Amino acid sequence: MAGPTTARRGEKKPARSRPPASGRSGGSSGGGGKKSGKSSGPKNGRFAPRGGFRLPSRRVLIITLAGAVLLAGFGAWALYGSTWLRTESVKATGTGVLTEDEVVRAAAVPMDTPLASVDKRAIAERLRAKLPRIKSVEVSRSWPHTVSLKVTERQPELLIQTGGKFVEVDAEGIRFATVTTAPKGVPLLEMAVRDSPSLKRFGPDRIRAAAATVVAALPKAVHQDVRTVQVRSYDSITLRLTHGRTVVWGSEERSTAKAKVLTAALKAARDARHFDVSVPTAPAVSGS
Repeated sequence: MAGPTTARRGEKKPARSRPPASGRSGGSSGGGGKKSGKSSGPKNGRFAPRGGFRLPSRRVLIITLAGAVLLAGFGAWALYGSTWLRTESVKATGTGVLTEDEVVRAAAVPMDTPLASVDKRAIAERLRAKLPRIKSVEVSRSWPHTVSLKVTERQPELLIQTGGKFVEVDAEGIRFATVTTAPKGVPLLEMAVRDSPSLKRFGPDRIRAAAATVVAALPKAVHQDVRTVQVRSYDSITLRLTHGRTVVWGSEERSTAKAKVLTAALKAARDARHFDVSVPTAPAVSGS
């Protein structure tokens, strides 16, 4: 007699139910399974922007570009085509010996032209060519109608007497103006270098510049006592001071150190008449 075990041999056991995988539908839990939920891929051929940001439409882009073009065109017209921003006046500042009218006339700025088209470099070059006293000039536009000229004039450090007139020489040795009256406190330059070998080596311009460098290095208290600067060669410069005092300077080299030594020597030996600072580390004082 067949037992219950034998009778159930032909029956199939029911399949055990498995809980669905979290976040997955159908398929195995391996790497080949498909993810459920919303797809991050393109939708209708376009990528959907995240965070709620939407790209502007083509119509908005066209309107924006058209507005930018119109604005740029209006700006160009305002600068160059309208009468709003035209050159109507020129102002000069920083003048000393020169007058404002002299500078304005020499600048020759074209009037009633677009201020934006003013050639600042050409104006500066024109001023330096016509007025050598001008060392530098800053040209700027003062909107809406003015060109501003900020002038820096050359200052005389030496005078070269020619007949009844005086040629002014600045700290760079540049001769920039001829005047009929000698400016107060500016020493005379006496150059006797015709037979000096240094004339061929350095040239008169460099020797003159060396003398100007010496005078420019002097402190104000000493500078005002200098009456004449005598130059026999590039390395033989002598200063003639008030009260018959002389200073052997030598060359322009180490002029700052020599000026300090001379200042101290003048204070320490008030009755001396001869000073030698050609070697600033070993100055010499003599005479009384």
